[in-house]
Amino acid sequence: MSTDAAKGPASYFPSIEKKYGQPIAHWKELIRNSPLTRHMELVAWLKAEHGLGHGHANALVKHTLDEGAK
Repeated sequence: MSTDAAKGPASYFPSIEKKYGQPIAHWKELIRNSPLTRHMELVAWLKAEHGLGHGHANALVKHTLDEGAK
């Protein structure tokens, strides 16, 4: 039996899309275009300005910043 379940931050993506009605690409674009650069600043901004829960905001920021670190 093979499981292709996402691991780490990406495991939150299906519930983020369902709960907030936007594709992950939308959130990543917001994060990339934000003048903020620090992880927790971005998390706080997503929570305050866009109504995301802490875990969802944290997962999106981590995944997006990790992509940029390549």
